[in-house]
Amino acid sequence: MSEEADKKGGFFSRIFRRDKSAETGPITPRQEAQDHPEVSLAEADVHAPYEEQEAGGLRGDTDEIAEKVRLKDGLKKTRSGFIRSRDQMLLGKKQLDEETVARLEEVLVTADIGVKTSYQLLESVTDRIKRRELHDPRMVMRHLRDVIIDMLGEVEAPLRIGYGGEPFVVMVVGVNGSGKTTTIAKMAARYKSAGRKVLLVAADTFRAAAVEQLSIWGQRVGCPVIKGKEKADPSSVVFEGMERAVTEEAELVLVDTAGRLHTRVPLMDELKKVRRTVSKKLASAPHETLLVIDASMGQNAILQARTFNEAVPVTGIALTKLDGTSKGGVLLGISNELKIPVRYVGIGEKMDDLRDFNARDFAEALFAENDSTDED
Repeated sequence: MSEEADKKGGFFSRIFRRDKSAETGPITPRQEAQDHPEVSLAEADVHAPYEEQEAGGLRGDTDEIAEKVRLKDGLKKTRSGFIRSRDQMLLGKKQLDEETVARLEEVLVTADIGVKTSYQLLESVTDRIKRRELHDPRMVMRHLRDVIIDMLGEVEAPLRIGYGGEPFVVMVVGVNGSGKTTTIAKMAARYKSAGRKVLLVAADTFRAAAVEQLSIWGQRVGCPVIKGKEKADPSSVVFEGMERAVTEEAELVLVDTAGRLHTRVPLMDELKKVRRTVSKKLASAPHETLLVIDASMGQNAILQARTFNEAVPVTGIALTKLDGTSKGGVLLGISNELKIPVRYVGIGEKMDDLRDFNARDFAEALFAENDSTDED
């Protein structure tokens, strides 16, 4: 990395020496809370605030603004760190100079978005500087925001459960502590309230607490839970769950898997076995392999995503706990390097804090100037 950094530094120097000498796809349907009290995952009763809307349905301006404010609040820690560095870089600067661009390099590289993505953004900036399209630091930041919106837009793909003749199976994977079980609970609440028949499969049999937790959420949400004995073979539980899903005509099956340490090959092999078991009962399943990632892992999350994707091809990502970390920028690195669709972002513990991912809303929340207003 030091060699690459040196190259970039030299590149910046050459740019400024030359300067001195020369002197959206289809509308994505959203679910929105309707007259719903604030409910924490720690409370006894679970209320699913989501109402499924027809494609192309429109929300009121007030609801849309409220949703953006909540996302902005959820990204407060990530934004505060990024803006602090940004403001230090821009302080007193009215024109671009070599020092400002060097500081920009430092801000990006330390923003947990990954080295590869950082330098890709820097090259975009320096290319615009060479063409004299960027004249001051504020223009640079606006350009970065637009580039990030474009990058994230390539992976913006909220999960849509179709109406088919067989159950839609979602296999949820990730390391322990990433938020898999609570993400499943939030998804179950969303689709249950939308009138879907949801079945939960507790295949994390190595942790009795995980099975118990999912069972409790199943009761609260009103969804049946398939579970086996403690330390039972996860594949046997999954097989039973698939049989029940077919015979009982479930529309959505959410499979909770054991937390895998991505450096443990035998555990990853077990995860592959679970996936094969699902496919034996339904050839097209799993229809979605959702990787749940804890945003506080920072750049380590990129390694996790890459390793899981090699073991069991990941079709979607849910990035959780964005409200509790300053490392939310890792979403950009994961998206840009792996091109895996981003389904959800988690910005809190409430049931409606699992949000469909929207690239523009995310980028604008990241670049917002303060905590009371959003700027275009």
